Amino acid sequence: MNSDGNQMVRLANGATAWQPCMVGSDQIGSSSNIGALSHIGKNVVIGENCRIQGSVYIADGCKIGNDVFIGPNATLTNDKYPPSKGKWSPVIVGDGVIIGANSTIVANVTLYESCVVGAGSVVTSDIPSREVWAGNPAKFLMSRDEYEKRRLENE
Repeated sequence: MNSDGNQMVRLANGATAWQPCMVGSDQIGSSSNIGALSHIGKNVVIGENCRIQGSVYIADGCKIGNDVFIGPNATLTNDKYPPSKGKWSPVIVGDGVIIGANSTIVANVTLYESCVVGAGSVVTSDIPSREVWAGNPAKFLMSRDEYEKRRLENE
């Protein structure tokens, strides 16, 4: 890691992280950015062009695809029945996924390509591609196409 005198740290592949944070993996894709106060566990894989906002917790072994956005204070776990003493079941996040602020993704869940998790949600089961889920526990709300339409109308 190289620091250029401010709170930004340059990681391999042109990725960046903002101090203070804990990055326990060297598998961070190019142009990805990790916010301050985040914890990136060991053996985590983060793809290219990801935006990990501040105070995000990503447990050991989780895999994050390309072009993923993870909102502030989100948590991705790896221990379905704690304490499992190392029998991890990490979260898998596909390409183009959006995870809203303060969401919790429990262990052994897969978020498939281009799905959206609403802010404050607790995800306890896999979310199919291009679907939007929210709530506690998270439930289907709409398609990604409907989400994008609403997002553009709100700009």
